[in-house]
Amino acid sequence: MGQGRTALRACAAGAVSAALVAGTVVGLAPAAAADPDVRFVDIAGDGGTVLKANVLTPRGADGTRSYPLLVLPTSWGLPQVEYLAQAQQLADAGYVVLTYNVRGFWQSGGEIEVAGPPDVADASKVIDWALAHTPADPGHIGMAGVSYGAGISLLAAAHDKRVKAVAALSGWADLIDSIYSGRTQHLQAAAVLDGAAGLTGRESAELRTIFDNLYASDLTTEQQMIDWGRKRSPATYVDQLNSNGAAVMLANAWGDTVFPVNQYASFYEKLTGPKRLELRPGDHATAELTGLFGLPNDVWTDTRRWLDHYLKGADNGVDREQPVRLKSRGAGEYEGYPDWKSVTAAREKFALAGSPTIHANVDSGADGGIVFLSSILDQVAQLPPMASMPLLPRRWAAVWQSERHGNVQRVRGTASLHTTLTPTKESGTFIAYLYDVGPLGVGKLVTHAPYTWHGRTPGEPFAVDLDLFSTAYDVPAGHRLALVADTVDPLYAEHNPSGAQLTFSSPVDDPSYVSVPLGEQ
Repeated sequence: MGQGRTALRACAAGAVSAALVAGTVVGLAPAAAADPDVRFVDIAGDGGTVLKANVLTPRGADGTRSYPLLVLPTSWGLPQVEYLAQAQQLADAGYVVLTYNVRGFWQSGGEIEVAGPPDVADASKVIDWALAHTPADPGHIGMAGVSYGAGISLLAAAHDKRVKAVAALSGWADLIDSIYSGRTQHLQAAAVLDGAAGLTGRESAELRTIFDNLYASDLTTEQQMIDWGRKRSPATYVDQLNSNGAAVMLANAWGDTVFPVNQYASFYEKLTGPKRLELRPGDHATAELTGLFGLPNDVWTDTRRWLDHYLKGADNGVDREQPVRLKSRGAGEYEGYPDWKSVTAAREKFALAGSPTIHANVDSGADGGIVFLSSILDQVAQLPPMASMPLLPRRWAAVWQSERHGNVQRVRGTASLHTTLTPTKESGTFIAYLYDVGPLGVGKLVTHAPYTWHGRTPGEPFAVDLDLFSTAYDVPAGHRLALVADTVDPLYAEHNPSGAQLTFSSPVDDPSYVSVPLGEQ
């Protein structure tokens, strides 16, 4: 893993710096507009750990009536002023709002537990404090948050029946599937989280071990990491969440490089209570960003409507709308669907013919981009990562292209790859990319996903089935789709020994293909 460690150090310097600069701007800008009546308080969390918090109550509250309570745990690495602009608006709308800095970060005590049991217990302690010290209504309690706060909110709702509504924005449902999908370490995402934790908080010994094992790809510790992540995944407790009956709103961005959308969509399908899924262009937490400054923002507007209905009983129609709302990565209006499976109306396969062999350890130029930056460019300027299909070196990249399409292809949902792979080494990694290719051969990235294997017999073929990250993208008429496979991407760890080669084939009795999900035309 020497190359993986080198790649980590190279990406961490820039990625962590960018994350912390963004965090400082997001965290401090709302403070200037904070209401002078904000109360900053200390709350005793689980085991007596001090949690720094702020609380806002509706104007004119005199103790003669109670108000719905909304608890907002902070995002990873951000201070307790993160939500002040939104908290003020929510308090003005009739909520008691309590924001607290999660344990292990900034001035709060304890160590970073990564939404472990102490964090879940902290959320209940915060609710206890609010009920004892504010005019909060014990029958109308909600939780919401961005990123880390989203995951903690979902976990708290699964463990505390008092939580009646949740808005989980840019969060996770399956922590391991987020940072270890395709059995491949998401190195740049891990570097950002690790770097931010080291600079703004105090990592526990357990977390330090998890990060070290993730970077080292020590297979003897793989199950330990999976068990650690399962304990911190809302999907593990979906039955409890359903039993408690909380109304759950999930929102995320198509290009989230920390928590890819697939695991949210799968989790959404398992929820049985009131639920809503919203997916938009952008990267991790970028869709919610302007709302943290108090500016108009679709995510926060829908969050308010969700909470108003399920905590205040407002008849605003949110419960009668199509519960799955998508916005494609190009220009367009929101699309509504009755459920996730209805997003895909049909599937089109294109064959992956031939038996190309590629050499490992060299980046062909086909990449998933740079954590945060690439998906933000796609969000604001429709400029995803690009690659020239004619110029991709076939020594290091396998390339297949479909025929030109006469009509617009509305890709909606999860594309999947099926192929037969023959490696020359027992371990390895490849990354599959789906491109929209224009007349000049330049491809814009539609979606991708990594895949890693261990313990295979060299020279023996085996079948591979890989789901690419879900997306909504319109391929213009006259364009082709292309599937590219190579072995190196700066976003991920790669496990190809020196000199490894990979051969992709399409046996007659088990042909290789890409299955592309299409929406209604």
